[in-house]
Amino acid sequence: MTKTPGKLIPKVPSPKVPSVPGAVSRRAHYSATTKRALIDVAEELFTANGYAGTSLDSIVAGARVTKGALYHHFSGKRAVFEAVFDRVESQAGQTITQALKRQRDPWSRAMAGLEAFLEVVQQPTYRRIVIQDGPSVMGYERFRELEERSTFATMTDIVRALLKAGDWDVDEAMLKTFTTIFFGAMSSAGESVATSDDTAQAAARVEAAIGFLLAGLQGLADRGAAGPSPHVDDEDEPEAAGD
Repeated sequence: MTKTPGKLIPKVPSPKVPSVPGAVSRRAHYSATTKRALIDVAEELFTANGYAGTSLDSIVAGARVTKGALYHHFSGKRAVFEAVFDRVESQAGQTITQALKRQRDPWSRAMAGLEAFLEVVQQPTYRRIVIQDGPSVMGYERFRELEERSTFATMTDIVRALLKAGDWDVDEAMLKTFTTIFFGAMSSAGESVATSDDTAQAAARVEAAIGFLLAGLQGLADRGAAGPSPHVDDEDEPEAAGD
């Protein structure tokens, strides 16, 4: 006797529950608020105690969140530090940019940018996080990468304006060379100010020295001096045989 096959019951897909925009928005807001709180607290602790003297436990305690919440946003303490570094460096770049916007003359803009930079490097947060701990915590290459993301672009604009004021037509490679030299000088000057026992006096010396160099460059521009032209010696031609 053959068995009657049972009825096939079609599979009915489970109904999709529509997402509630308000709930998603609240979660996103809470997540952003938590991350911001962690960065705020970490910035205070890194400034006061340095990277080595700050623990993840102290960060989550200050932000009043769990360590799991921290790991939801960051892979560890170094990632938290990098987020703090990025914010501090970005704020420094914005401060310098605002100072530049208040000046139209390229030489005045350069000095205004220098003065704003020297004010920034004297701030305790910038001194500790960017100058003192930044290179050792992140490694020199990563440190430079993050630093150049904001301040190097600003320095390029300053140098481009100065060369244009001197009616010096240079290609992008030479512009980058000028910018690299100025940026390196400013970075070293900033470090010397930040690590000085008397930051105000050190900043005054740097301002005077760079102001003197800019005055010399402006003098060349006013006299209509020719711009820089790299010269590479040709390789010596081989002597002709049979002489």
